[in-house]
Amino acid sequence: MEKIDNLDRKILEIIMRNARIASKDVAKDCGVSRAAIHQRIQRMIDLNVITGSGYTVDPKVLGFRTCTYIGVNLERGALYRDVVPELEKIPEVVECHFTTGPYTMLIKLYARDNEHLMELLNDKIQNIKGVTGTETLISLDHSIHREMPVCYT
Repeated sequence: MEKIDNLDRKILEIIMRNARIASKDVAKDCGVSRAAIHQRIQRMIDLNVITGSGYTVDPKVLGFRTCTYIGVNLERGALYRDVVPELEKIPEVVECHFTTGPYTMLIKLYARDNEHLMELLNDKIQNIKGVTGTETLISLDHSIHREMPVCYT
């Protein structure tokens, strides 16, 4: 059984574009009551279709001008579970993925500048037990940021 129907998809499409939209406006666009919108959204939260909420903050405004992806190699892939808690202690790390390919892990972090990045790499990431090497890729521009579409045409 599918978790969501076409009305749920329409609601998701609307709130993904603007999470601050009033429920009455979503209800109007969908042709249902405001109560129905609240019930549908709560049901999708309960089903883990909607997994988060909040605001997106531009790291540059906070002084973090360098976005970096770091390929991390480990002694053994099984150390992934031990390394993740250590990476969680580094607030600048915003994503971590266990990957196939040339790296055991791929992490995304923000640094204030190249000096800060070097400090994060040399003093923190490369000192985590089990890390054998890193490769750093600096993002020069962020062109696309979007959620997966819920409706396909």
